Amino acid sequence: MGKIGLIFAGQGAQYVGMGKDLFENIPASKEIFNIADRELGYAISEICFNGSEEDINKTENTQPAVLTVSIAALKALEEKGIKADMVAGLSLGEYSALVCSNAIEFEDAVKLVRKRGKFMQEAVPQGVGGMAAILGLDRNKIAQACEESSEKGVVSIANYNCPGQIVIAGEKDALKLACKKAEELGAKRVIELSVSGPFHTKLLKPAADKLFEELKNIQLKEIIIPVITNVTADYIGKKEDVKNLLKEQVMSSVFWEDTINKMLEDGVDTFIEVGPGKALSGFVKKINRKVKIYNVEDINSLNKTIEGLKA
Repeated sequence: MGKIGLIFAGQGAQYVGMGKDLFENIPASKEIFNIADRELGYAISEICFNGSEEDINKTENTQPAVLTVSIAALKALEEKGIKADMVAGLSLGEYSALVCSNAIEFEDAVKLVRKRGKFMQEAVPQGVGGMAAILGLDRNKIAQACEESSEKGVVSIANYNCPGQIVIAGEKDALKLACKKAEELGAKRVIELSVSGPFHTKLLKPAADKLFEELKNIQLKEIIIPVITNVTADYIGKKEDVKNLLKEQVMSSVFWEDTINKMLEDGVDTFIEVGPGKALSGFVKKINRKVKIYNVEDINSLNKTIEGLKA
């Protein structure tokens, strides 16, 4: 029997209406939204279900909203008796993975990611930096393009998503030059991303430092389900490592392709993407076509996943 790996959605997966039918149909999921509203002191549930695009896309709302929907979906899955052998999450999704693993209480995580979103937003003024996806070019050549552009400012690899899709981030001029160089080196396409900052670069150090101050107040618990972290694409050894890794994660590359490969190597043959959207499922397909991939974001996808697992 193969293993089940749960993977949790990151920022960018959000959409208006997400989580609403979980809230309406599953008491354990509803309870998660109620806790989030109470802990945050405002109705994040309302922003998820009926908010404007503008509201849901504000980083300080997006992060708690995606986390809340992900944990609500997790509760729905757990009610059906599904247990993970290991977990991972893309960037923000790592907080959902840590909640799932027992390391962090949801009550703490939801307040923490709201602050994380705020700190990330404030670290680099709007318009100073950005991100771009580079398609169809290997990682060494992309690293070369970034290196050759660094005289214009900070630019580096932010996300190793899957074969043929790597995201770079940095200051506007350096980013522009790196995109041009990537095209010259043979990239099939370069897509500028509509994000508010150069996430997962050293420009986010002020956010990482502020986040670490908040993390000092968080009580961690023992990790029950193994968690693979973005920073190393390897298991978090002990709960004492969590705070440093979450600090690093804000300003380090996300090794997502390597994370999935680690899970595959350790026997995962069934992936369930938990939370809004199906971006991670797409990445997994590009990494390995043979594995089974499901997602849980609403009642329909939950039922499909349970049927698929039974079969």
